[in-house]
Amino acid sequence: MTCTRITIVSVSVILVAAGRGVRAGGAVPKQLADLGGQSMLRRSVAACDAHPAVGELVVVLPAAWVSDGLALVGATRASVRVVAGGDRRQDSTRAGFAAVSDAARIVLVHDAARPFVSRAVIDRVIAAAEQTGASVPAVRVKDTVKRVTAGTSADATRLVAETVPRDEVWLAQTPQGFTREVLAAAIAAGEAGGEATDEAQLVEQMGHEVQVVEGDIRNVKVTTADDIQLAQQATAPRHTRVGTGYDLHRLVPGRTLVLAGVIVPNESGPLGHSDGDVVCHALTDALLGGAAAGDIGGLFPNTDPQWKDAPGLDLLSRAVAFVREKGWRVVNVDVTVVLERPKLFPHVPAVRAKLAETLGVSLDAVSVKAKTNEGVDAIGRGEAIASHAVALLTGDRP
Repeated sequence: MTCTRITIVSVSVILVAAGRGVRAGGAVPKQLADLGGQSMLRRSVAACDAHPAVGELVVVLPAAWVSDGLALVGATRASVRVVAGGDRRQDSTRAGFAAVSDAARIVLVHDAARPFVSRAVIDRVIAAAEQTGASVPAVRVKDTVKRVTAGTSADATRLVAETVPRDEVWLAQTPQGFTREVLAAAIAAGEAGGEATDEAQLVEQMGHEVQVVEGDIRNVKVTTADDIQLAQQATAPRHTRVGTGYDLHRLVPGRTLVLAGVIVPNESGPLGHSDGDVVCHALTDALLGGAAAGDIGGLFPNTDPQWKDAPGLDLLSRAVAFVREKGWRVVNVDVTVVLERPKLFPHVPAVRAKLAETLGVSLDAVSVKAKTNEGVDAIGRGEAIASHAVALLTGDRP
């Protein structure tokens, strides 16, 4: 089974996240560990998605997660495919590569357990892969390196076998980059019986050169419980902001009633320049308010024809990107919809799911409540619909 969100692609990234993460311990798999309000998986996806050359993300997850894959990944700029992984890393890479678009010229393979990869590292990997066909980022070791073997005594005492010249030792990171042809050949070699701990090793075994580029000491792999604790300390929010939003529309016959992109069957819908999606409009104002970035009318004026009948989810997605550019990220939101009829309770789960995906947060960070106005004023008479929203933002800005 696969989940798909598709656009055109030139550089594809396979994010390997199919492991069980048992060494990390904890109540949830390490891929879903919370790092400053985002899962490790989402942080890794976002780091790759932010690179302008990346047009496609193929996320490899445990088979049981695939049906919820797009929700786990969250909103992205690039296209997304979610596929099931295998028992070994090379099995998962093979599954991911099978889902890579034919338009991909360069393919990167990245560990989802490395959520802090930088654009500069990705730049270097792509450039080297284009030059030599295969590249790996790595960092020099700083300490003296000892090759150690277990002793022969009953207590298995560890003994130094030799001191390795540290100038020859580099610590490999990801993403590792390859031309499509080189990675295809490496995967085929693995299927024929080759064993490797990463894709570069498979390429080495083929006799093909692998270019080493400078990695980044901050591009750490989160493996153990201690690693997770350090990553959580590094991502702890420094500043928070709260924004509120409100929207109201008259209801008229012949218009579609839509809430966060979810169509609610009704004989009337909101009158407005766009689609009148009060949930998205109120939330957009809440985000912009929290970032002190104006309001929905300033960003998407109703005098501009390009916003005529624009979907509220599209406006909200643009607002999310806008506040991110200003250094802010959504932590959680709370929305109240006030409508006399029809009853909205059956539609709330779908509305929450759409908002979580668009905001790039987990489902439990989205609250949606439906209220009536007890027959009072225009809303109570069924002539209007309104929405109130509150958003909590976090960032490094004061």
